[in-house]
Amino acid sequence: MRKLWDISQVLRPSLPVWPGDTSFALDETWTIGPDCPVKVSKLSLSTHSGSHGDAPSHYDPAGADAASLDLDPYLGPCVLLTASGTGPIVYPEDLDWSRLRGERRVLIRTYSLFPSDAWDDDFRAIDAATIEQLSQAGCALIGIDSASLDPQTSKTMDAHHAVKAHDMRILEGLVFDGVPDGAYELIALPLKIAGADASPLRAVLRELR
Repeated sequence: MRKLWDISQVLRPSLPVWPGDTSFALDETWTIGPDCPVKVSKLSLSTHSGSHGDAPSHYDPAGADAASLDLDPYLGPCVLLTASGTGPIVYPEDLDWSRLRGERRVLIRTYSLFPSDAWDDDFRAIDAATIEQLSQAGCALIGIDSASLDPQTSKTMDAHHAVKAHDMRILEGLVFDGVPDGAYELIALPLKIAGADASPLRAVLRELR
């Protein structure tokens, strides 16, 4: 049996969220008791809660919603790389390009330990030039452990628009703690939510055969 690594955040009331966005909440609608045989709950959350995939409609008014996404980019061989350096931006020189062998899915680690319990205002973002070079290398999906491809204060969304230019897909908020750099199978399917600009997902890496 091939080993699995769960690279998803745990959705919970204490989940750190983008400043001003919707906090996660789980409330009971029905509770098991003398008059009810089942438990049913209600969720309140942002489409960008925890580990999630951005739909193109998040950064493109004419972009596809989460329900319309082709699932192929979210499933298949990938490579996990650790970005070198400690600066606020991951530039092309911060990646070991010799590790890429034409993988269509590239995951980038920026944290030595994921900040599960507190929001990080100073997460590392990805330079648009890095997106361009990944696209030239054949990448169709980029996944990161930080909260966004662009800095928290960005108004131009340069990295997201570089992704748009090459019709790539984005995963954000992944957790790579305890996972060595290397090649894996990625399984990270967005939920089929009509009109949604993003979708939380259960993301896993599976050992290759």
